[in-house]
Amino acid sequence: MQSQKIVVLGTGGTIAGTGADGSDHTGYRAAQIGVAELLAGVPALASWRSQLELEQLAQIDSKDMDEATWARLARRVAELLARDEVQGIVITHGTDTLEETAFFLHAVLAPTKPVVLTCAMRPATALGADGPQNLADAVSVAAAPQVSGVLAVVAGAVHGPLDVQKVHPYRLHAFSSGDAGVLAFVEEGRLRQLRPWPVGQPRLHLLEYLSRPWPKVAIVMSHAVAQPWVVEALVQHGARGLVVAATGNGTVHQDLQPALLRAEQRGVKLLRASRCTLGQMVLPASAQAQAEPALPHVQLSPVKARIALALDLMQEA
Repeated sequence: MQSQKIVVLGTGGTIAGTGADGSDHTGYRAAQIGVAELLAGVPALASWRSQLELEQLAQIDSKDMDEATWARLARRVAELLARDEVQGIVITHGTDTLEETAFFLHAVLAPTKPVVLTCAMRPATALGADGPQNLADAVSVAAAPQVSGVLAVVAGAVHGPLDVQKVHPYRLHAFSSGDAGVLAFVEEGRLRQLRPWPVGQPRLHLLEYLSRPWPKVAIVMSHAVAQPWVVEALVQHGARGLVVAATGNGTVHQDLQPALLRAEQRGVKLLRASRCTLGQMVLPASAQAQAEPALPHVQLSPVKARIALALDLMQEA
């Protein structure tokens, strides 16, 4: 029997970033160090060397994540998961769009093996770099028995793909799972599980579509003094779907509603999500509110709802 392998896929991000000064945690360049060099700088992983396979899939700042990289990542993860000797996968990623990549991989693959994304808030050259510990924790989670699904491991916590969000621009504990809470904690290389691992319905048939142009889906923010021209401009530029980042419990500015309904009449698919960081569920409307035009809602953050709507439209193509 072959020994179990953990494959580490590098995609760049702050965890692979470098700066001129070790005390500078913000003035650095992301995605400068390759995944092999990154792991060589983690002494805690020295004993894992024979079990690790390293591959540089991309080298980008995650703020610039694009559909082509997502497509390449999803296909490669699916190929690796199909190998019997691969026990799990670790993906080094930037923090800015980690939550979106995690949700995308969950929505398309819903793997029964662990696919663990990890990151860093400080570059590799920082005096107090957090990347090495996050990477060591991610490998231990990917290798732990009976772990499954797409996970995000950062600052000693294990988050699920539906709930994880970046909530702070520079603190080490920058990620939260909101009201749902984390799935587990990593404590001295051991897991303390609190909630079940994520389960989903894989849509592997989408892999063949991912390299094609994605349907245009945009996010429209409802806010004070919201203007209908934003919706109209997006429709004119070929938007096939719009996610409304609604206020509070899914409320939408009265001046946006007519434009959104006109867009729907032209065949544009609409989704509504709350822009609130906590309590993303849109609760049932009162009888009075139900008299107003209704928009379908989803229990996801707006950025994840945008991905969900794009994938749904892709299936209809």
